[in-house]
Amino acid sequence: MSKKWIAIFAASLLVANAWADEVAVKKAIEATYPKVKIDSVVKTPYAGLYEVFLDGQIIYTDEKFSFLIAEGRLVEPKTKRDITGERMDELTKVDFASLPLDQAIKVVKGNGSRKLVVFSDPDCPYCKRLEQKELANINDVTIYTFLFPLEQLHPDAANKSRAIWCAPDRAKAWNDWIFNGQLPKAQGTCDTPIEKLAELGRKLNVTSTPTLIFADGKRMLGAYPAKDIEKAMTTAGTTKK
Repeated sequence: MSKKWIAIFAASLLVANAWADEVAVKKAIEATYPKVKIDSVVKTPYAGLYEVFLDGQIIYTDEKFSFLIAEGRLVEPKTKRDITGERMDELTKVDFASLPLDQAIKVVKGNGSRKLVVFSDPDCPYCKRLEQKELANINDVTIYTFLFPLEQLHPDAANKSRAIWCAPDRAKAWNDWIFNGQLPKAQGTCDTPIEKLAELGRKLNVTSTPTLIFADGKRMLGAYPAKDIEKAMTTAGTTKK
């Protein structure tokens, strides 16, 4: 056998062994937590750690599942890179082009050249803060708001969502509510996409509001400052190019 084929054979063995180890880790976790859905298991280059993505979060363990690191961050000391954060960005990316934007309230600011999706609950105080304090200071963006009432927290949010969606001018109705606390007189008896958006949220593992999704598919949770949102939109535009 030539040196070339020996090298190829050795490399294939390494890949096969790595895959086998990842399968073994997955089986070990499932044996202990049978109700948990594991999306992926990947061996990291750090001290024999395995990255496990489950229930929308990253945990770490070893090949024997002899310990579990939850809610921890893996950081590269020399570069100060947040490895966990980078991986979460990748693992939770959304296919922006597949989002049903026709089911959103569309607000165009300036030339509307940049795109931003927001899952928002009309009774969520952080959603109002995001709109009033942060998005109000951003221009040249088209904001698509998915009405996403969290009824377990805000029992009347679904009724408000229906009233806003059924208004003759949804964008105006949304702004009137966010900035002036005024709901439209519409009774909310038209067909609404609220149930479909709830299903979309479950599919994308959206569990809190506001959740922002940028054109490159990356997401941001919470009422982040306008400068951070601007930076994320700039990065999204650069990535798309």
